[in-house]
Amino acid sequence: MGNAQLYDPNQTYQWNFDNAPKFTEAVDADPFSPAQAHRFLGIPCRSPLGVPAGPLLNSDWVLHYSNLGYDILTYKTVRSRERECYPVPNLQPVQCGQLSGPSRIVASVSMTGSWAISFGMPSKAPIFWVDDVRRARESLPLGKLLTVSVVATPEEDWELDQIAGDYADVARQAVAAGADTIEANFSCPNVSTADGQLFQDDSSASVVARRIRQAIGETPLTLKIGHIVAPSTARRLLDATADSIDGLSMVNCIAANVITLDGQMAFEGQARGVGGVGIRDAVLKQVQLFAPLAEEYGIELVGVGGVSTPADYQALLAAGVSSVQIATAAMLDPELPKKIRKAVDSNRHAP
Repeated sequence: MGNAQLYDPNQTYQWNFDNAPKFTEAVDADPFSPAQAHRFLGIPCRSPLGVPAGPLLNSDWVLHYSNLGYDILTYKTVRSRERECYPVPNLQPVQCGQLSGPSRIVASVSMTGSWAISFGMPSKAPIFWVDDVRRARESLPLGKLLTVSVVATPEEDWELDQIAGDYADVARQAVAAGADTIEANFSCPNVSTADGQLFQDDSSASVVARRIRQAIGETPLTLKIGHIVAPSTARRLLDATADSIDGLSMVNCIAANVITLDGQMAFEGQARGVGGVGIRDAVLKQVQLFAPLAEEYGIELVGVGGVSTPADYQALLAAGVSSVQIATAAMLDPELPKKIRKAVDSNRHAP
């Protein structure tokens, strides 16, 4: 298979959107048994292994990653109106160690395991994505779950009630199109508007989460959040939102300023979210911080960020997540689901 599924960072977002991989052979075609299945947010599925909102640009990409062996598929974040992608580069390889917070890092000429991500949450208009989500859900086999990531598209003069209403309307449309679960994106390091910073405002997060819950009924709801290190901050967020949600997805990258190889500031000096192996340790620490709180408040956790090996996958499961979702390594290594399953089976049968 090679790197057939790799998002080509040398091409535009639209080119990648239009050129999904054509590989169709499913690696996990065995019959699905709900009675023996893993359960994610109360729904039976083949395994905890998933892909977050990022690589799955449309239904063709969703089905490709499903065929590779991922079982919880997150359709890339959609909006109530079309939004163009930021200009290239959208994925800039970077050199960095383990990040623990905002920092400065250096661009790399080749992929070394981490990259700065600069999409700006693009979206097609609902007239496209509603039908495309429906196609993805109808085409996925039993045991595969489709999550749709949603976000508001606020105008400069919008009040919180309007932002909450926009989130709710998009979520309602996604459920009507067939989404098994909804992920509300409350964190994007690459935008400065309210839709990218909600996880840092407990009272606003509470209002928006409640409106989405009212709009989608019993459909499971998770919130995607950014980097949190303080126990008091974690508890305040859950105090504000736990009554409306079923889970939290973490971590949506760690912001950093990128310096080009000639010493200039990339992205016009604006910070960009970093994903890949450079945030592995921070993700694990945040999951460990939230795990006892998640049990206390009766919600589930999704671990996202830095997973590139079976050991990384198993470490997050051991820390208390109910799904491990992989983006960067999934784009680089088409064999990763097979490697993870082999390691899980070996551990299961070990004396």
